[in-house]
Amino acid sequence: MNHFGLRTTAFAGLLLAAAACHAAALSGGTALPVHLKYAGRASPAAPALRSSAALVLDATHSSVLYSRHSDVAVPIASITKLMTALVVMDAAQPLDEPLEITAEDRGPRRGSRLTPGTSLSRGELLHLALMSSENRAAHALGRNYPGGLPACVEAMNAKARELGMTAAHFAEPTGLSDENVASPEDLSKLVMAAAKVPQIREYSTDTRFQVRVGRRMMRYGNTDSLVSRPDWKIEVQKTGYISRAGRCLVMQTVIEDRTIVIVLLHSFGKHTRVADARRVRKWMEAMLLQATPPAST
Repeated sequence: MNHFGLRTTAFAGLLLAAAACHAAALSGGTALPVHLKYAGRASPAAPALRSSAALVLDATHSSVLYSRHSDVAVPIASITKLMTALVVMDAAQPLDEPLEITAEDRGPRRGSRLTPGTSLSRGELLHLALMSSENRAAHALGRNYPGGLPACVEAMNAKARELGMTAAHFAEPTGLSDENVASPEDLSKLVMAAAKVPQIREYSTDTRFQVRVGRRMMRYGNTDSLVSRPDWKIEVQKTGYISRAGRCLVMQTVIEDRTIVIVLLHSFGKHTRVADARRVRKWMEAMLLQATPPAST
């Protein structure tokens, strides 16, 4: 076996040992997630994350590397928009069809730069919903789903069942409702399904996008700062925030030639979810370094 093969085998062994160790630590039962302080330094068994619920899945080898309260359903905020995008794409409605933002899309908590009367294509609204978490865009997509908003929500819950998201429930398409809930295990399935759709991959990871509204161009940026970092290879992502859900982040990325799904829920503090994603990456890289055999002399 060559040097790379030895390193890969050793790294896989470390990851599997870490996963087993951490699973054993959780075997005593699962409590509702609360904000957790640092438990100490990262170890081979666990990175020092501050997100209350988390899951790190190696999709390449179908193995769980880390989990914390991963089977508990909690509010997921705008992570919901990944499911909205999935059912909209499943419906195969024309992405170039113009849709109008109405007063119904405005809603009491749907802050937005898209005023009623704005007309954008379905593809543009989907782009804004995934990249910039545009709430009125997501609501308009649901409202224009075949059969209207109730049919869209019904399709979202049906898709969740199809994907095996056993603890998930959706009440509306934006994520502003506390009734949109799922567990980290559920969301890992949602992320992997979303990553199979080229438009969702492209729109969710775009760094900037602009649309024409009337006579002016409106510029939008991505709510996930990691997509603009050249050292990250993110295939699909979504952020979320409401007070009951805290700061949330899900993504499928490539770390050390492995497809990794990261789910981080109820992160306390504006930058914690991004910092936790970096901690996951450093943890994996550190274990790879430990697994590298010494150079022969």
